[in-house]
Amino acid sequence: MALQAEPPKGRPPVPTEAETPAPERVYVGLGANLGDARTTLVQAQAALAALPTTRVVRASSHYQTAPVEAEGPDYLNAVVELATGLGPEALLRAMQAIEQAHGRERPFHHAPRTLDLDLLLYGRRQLHTAALELPHPRLHLRGFVLQPLLELDPALVHPTLGPLMPWAAKARGQAVRRMQ
Repeated sequence: MALQAEPPKGRPPVPTEAETPAPERVYVGLGANLGDARTTLVQAQAALAALPTTRVVRASSHYQTAPVEAEGPDYLNAVVELATGLGPEALLRAMQAIEQAHGRERPFHHAPRTLDLDLLLYGRRQLHTAALELPHPRLHLRGFVLQPLLELDPALVHPTLGPLMPWAAKARGQAVRRMQ
């Protein structure tokens, strides 16, 4: 995979033409529970929209949720639908660069974070590598992912699990509050 020379600090590498097929429908989860989470999510959405061959199609409302399997302040979460020509691995690297630009640290598993970006669905693609698993392996179990995801597309179908709406009913016991 050919990338341009060293990108500017905090900016993802620009893909070559070979990496930019027809745009793919992609869903990205956004979350933050440190600092000004609302501003961070807005800035992260703008950074995703600024990626090469990428545009934001729709963005969900923000949702406040308690941390899952972790300690710390409540999270603010959202989901954006993208149309992108970036491949899954290139998009993941770009998302990690956006996280780093917002001060993301990984001192321990499930640590509180200034920004967390998760690649939830990449079209109907299934991928299992050391760096990336698609679809996201736990998206169907988490109300903080399902509610904003289904806000964008109530008829959304998971590549292996089928329609996601029934999974949302199973996650209703999780405290997820839609923000104004």
